[in-house]
Amino acid sequence: MRNKRLQRYARKMRRHPSDAERRLWYYLRRKQLQGFRFRRQVPIGPYIVDFYCIEARLAIEIDGSQHVRRREYDHGRDSYLLRRGVRVLRFWNNEVLQNLAGVVEVIGRELQLPPPCPSPASRGRDSRHFIRKAGEATIGSPPTSGGKHR
Repeated sequence: MRNKRLQRYARKMRRHPSDAERRLWYYLRRKQLQGFRFRRQVPIGPYIVDFYCIEARLAIEIDGSQHVRRREYDHGRDSYLLRRGVRVLRFWNNEVLQNLAGVVEVIGRELQLPPPCPSPASRGRDSRHFIRKAGEATIGSPPTSGGKHR
C-alpha cells in the first residue's frame, strides 16, 4: 500500500526542485543518459529519493548543507535502500552546479554496472553495492576503500 502523504509530498517536491536538481534533471530526463529512464522525487518505502532509475536500481541524491547535520539519518536511509538492492549516488549541490559534466560522467559509469540483487545475505557487502558519499572523492576518480564500498 502506498503512503498517500508521502506521494503528495513527493509531488510537491517535483514542482519545486532546487537549482541543482533542475540542472541535473535536464540531462537525466527523456532517456538522454544512455537510454535509461529516470524519475524525479520517487517514494521508496518511507523515503523519497531525488532521482531513481528503476532498470538500473540506481538512486541519485543531491545533498544541500542540511545533510551535514543529518549524516546518521542519511546512513540509515542508504542502508535501507541497499538492503532492497538500490545503489545510491550522493552529490553535493555545489558539485552539481560547478561540475555538472563530471557528475553526469560518474552517473554514466555507474549505469554501466549490472543492477544489484536485493539479498538479505549480502547486506550490501557485494562490491556492486556502492554509495558515493559527497565529498569523499573527486569526480572522475575510481572508488576507493575510503568507506564508499559497503
